Parts: sequence; structure tokens; C-alpha cells
Amino acid sequence: MFRTPAPRRGLYLGNVPQQAAADHPDTPITLDHDLHALPKAPRHFTLAELADHVDDLAARLWAAGIRPSEHVALYKAQNFDIYLLACAAARIGAVPALLSPALDGATVGALLRRLERPHLITDDDKLSGDLAGLPLDELAGQVVTVGEGVRRGVSLADLAGAPRRAPVRLHADHPALMTHTSGTTGVPKLVVHTARSLQGRLRPQTGLASLIRTRETYAVHLSYVHSRMYMALAVALPKGMPVVVLNDGSAGHAADVFARTRPGFLETHPNSFMEWEELADDPRGPLSNVKYFNGTFDALHPPTMRKLLGASRRDNPLFFQFYGQSECGPLVGRWYTRKNVHKADGRCLGFTIPGMTRVRIVGRDGTRPTRKNPGLIEVQSEGRAVTYYAEEERYAKECHGSWWRTGDVGYRTPLGCVHLLDREVDVIPGIDSTLEVEDTVLGRLEELSELVLVPGPDKEPLPVVCTRHNEPLDRERWRTAVADFPQLADPVQMPLSELPRTATMKVQRIELARRLREQRERAA
Repeated sequence: MFRTPAPRRGLYLGNVPQQAAADHPDTPITLDHDLHALPKAPRHFTLAELADHVDDLAARLWAAGIRPSEHVALYKAQNFDIYLLACAAARIGAVPALLSPALDGATVGALLRRLERPHLITDDDKLSGDLAGLPLDELAGQVVTVGEGVRRGVSLADLAGAPRRAPVRLHADHPALMTHTSGTTGVPKLVVHTARSLQGRLRPQTGLASLIRTRETYAVHLSYVHSRMYMALAVALPKGMPVVVLNDGSAGHAADVFARTRPGFLETHPNSFMEWEELADDPRGPLSNVKYFNGTFDALHPPTMRKLLGASRRDNPLFFQFYGQSECGPLVGRWYTRKNVHKADGRCLGFTIPGMTRVRIVGRDGTRPTRKNPGLIEVQSEGRAVTYYAEEERYAKECHGSWWRTGDVGYRTPLGCVHLLDREVDVIPGIDSTLEVEDTVLGRLEELSELVLVPGPDKEPLPVVCTRHNEPLDRERWRTAVADFPQLADPVQMPLSELPRTATMKVQRIELARRLREQRERAA
């Protein structure tokens, strides 16, 4: 049976900044925050200085006793230094395991135990907060602390000036990076990437980037613990694209930064794009110079794409939309323009990447998958991760021959376009697609900033709505907007900030449904 071929070489994250700096040393990098690990570093520096920061931190990690193939768990406050530290660990041949700052202490403890006493890089806030009740002497081989004034473990600040080291390159099939799944159904799984699988993820993205002829400023607001951040910079840095990194993704702050830096390429999570819709009305035109919008992780609501494309004053701006997974990287995609975005179907993910990814839809009941009877989406990808660390059986359960089962349900059109209707665990009886209902209603009610359908206490489809600026929901407008969906229960309104989210800003639907059930039980 045909399957997508494995790349012949690997992508070594620890060498990306240095290799890019050899060709574009003066390319500017701009941050909206200070680096915890390098508090004296300015917020504006060059690509050559970025490479030097990684080399400096790699020397310090080696001086701390970290050696090739050893696990390095990174669990600290959200900051671009997570990227620097991960690249530094990779540069000396260690295996960074990136743990979201949003994880609670109990979950981090479980992951540290699974990693078998890794080196732990953390900070004072985590030590005195989420990690305070954990037996770190048992869970971690050593604690390496970031920031000045921290008194526990080995301090990176005390290792400044450590002798520089030549980079270490392990075999392309050796574990090179670990990220984790969202953990919506329990303790997250640790996804193991190799240099070869990372190269497989990179290849379709460099192909797309080759179509971009101009040297656009690339502004990015992504989770530093997601593999997408590392792939994004592995594309942008070698092209010599000036980079703007946002730590604060709030709409007001983003507008201020973009009004100054005028990015031509913009990437963030789907939920952040939704929040940034209001930038289209900012008189400073913070989005006016954007030529390319890039959305990954999930399909974006069509009204959001229309609003953002309309805010650009560039000729023929494009909105790229890709569907992928932590385990596989990008799988299918397409792009929209001002001319066709009004026809966008929020469930349409696009087409496979020729020669790199394949998709099939497997019927759940032996019948042919259709829109009304969606099947299980399975994929082949040269960028697929190799296992779940210490949970090989869980990984093997998703493998069906050479195919990987994504956990999503959908169908394909006669032309081969992939449509995703729901996560399998999020299917609600009586609803063809929760995501499609959300797209439709969000398109009818501009005052909504978010809409999530979850199973209610009696398994009924329960809408959870968030309005812009927390204005009270107009119930009459709501009833008109959902007239096509009489099966919906009365909506529950809550502030956008109270929705439980993953590291990539996805709403944790199972957790949200659990909280609503608990609220009802307490009120009874």
C-alpha cells in the first residue's frame, strides 16, 4: 500500500537560528516583552543576536549538567524565552519536553513522573505556585531556575559566561522534541517528534513560503509550547523575514503593536483572530498592510475571515487556512480571497498536500460517509510523530495500518475537499455538526465573540455564548438567529475570559460541560 515517504534528512531546531543568521544576520526581531532568561537583553535585536542568545543558553545548560538525549522539561511563565531554551536544549542534543504554563501542578507532576526524572527548567512563580506541593526531589533529576533572585536549584543567571559548545546532532530518528496534547480527556499525552518527522512537517510549509516573493514582516502570536511555533520560525527565519512576537494577544495591545510595526504576514490561533476582528475598525489601520493571514489548528469562522481580509489595504490579500494535529502537522488546506471568502464554508478544510499527505474517511457503521452520516478522518503524513512517550499502546490504538486516526469526523466532497464536522468526542445527538451551528449563528450575530455548543446536564445541545464587551445578550435577536435550530436549549452567557482553554486557545468543551453540570448541581 502506498504511504507518504519519510524525509531523507532531519530538521535540527537548535541549529535553525544559527543557520538563518549566516544568511540574514541583520534581520530584526521585535518582542513585546522582556526575556526572563536574559533580563538584560533588549526587546529589539537582530537574527545574529538571536542565534547568540541560543548559543549562550546552550552553554549554560551544558554547564548545568544537561547532556545529549536527556529529557529537559520546560514549565515556566509564558515568554519567548521558552523558544530560546528549547532550541538551546536541542542544540546540545537534549530532548526538550514543552509543558504549557496553563497546566496545573498535579498534571505537571504526572508528566514529570512519566518523563522519568527529567531536568526541570522553571521559574520562581511556578516554584512558589503550581509546583509548591510537589516532591520535586523525586520527580526531577535537577531543577534549573530562570530569572534573578531565585534560590532553588541551579540558577541560569549564575552560569553566564559558560564556555560555548559545538552543537550536537543526534540521529534523525532519535527523539528531538516533545509537546503535549490538550488533555481534554485526562492527563495530556506526550507527543514525540524526531528531527526527521519535524522535517516532514516543515516541507509543505517551506513549499507554501516559496510562493511569497516579498520580504514581509511576520507577526506571530502562538503558544511557545506548541510545535507550530517552531515550524513557523523555521520557515520565517531562513527567509530573512523580520519577526514580531506578541506575548500579549489582547486586541488593544495587538492593535498598538501592529500600528507601529505594520506586519505583512500575520499568524495566530483561531480564537485570537476572532478577538482581533475589532482591529478592522481601528482608525490607525493596524491590519492595513497585511498581505497574508495564516490560520492553523482549527477551521476559522467565515465571518472572521471576511472581516480581517476587508481590513487589509493590500492588493489581493490571502487568508491561508490549514487543518492539522499535534501528532501529524499540517494535513489539508486552502486559501481565501476577498472575492471568494463570502462563499466560505466553515467546515471546508481544503485539500491534501500533493505527495506529502493523504486523507481517507472511514464509515462508522459500514456505510459510505456523507454529510448526514460522517465518517472517521484518517491520514497519512510524512510529519507524523513517532509515539506517545511511555504510552506506546495508546499511540498504537490510533494506528490502522499506515493510517492515523485523527479523532475527527467528517466527509469528502466529490472533488476531494475534506469537510470536518466535529471531534468524535464532541458529537451531540440531534446535531449534525456543532461547529456548523456555531459558524451559522456567529455569522448572524455580530455581537457574539464566541459560541460553543456542549452537551447540557440532560445531554441537550446547550449553547454557551460570549458577547463583545460582555454586553447582555439580546434574547429576541438570539431567538431569531437560532430559529433553524429548535433543538437548542436556552443559552448560557459567560465572559470570554472564563472559558477553559488549551495552550492554543481552543475551548475545552468537555471541561466546560463539566463545570456547567457542577454549577447546576450546586444550585439545585
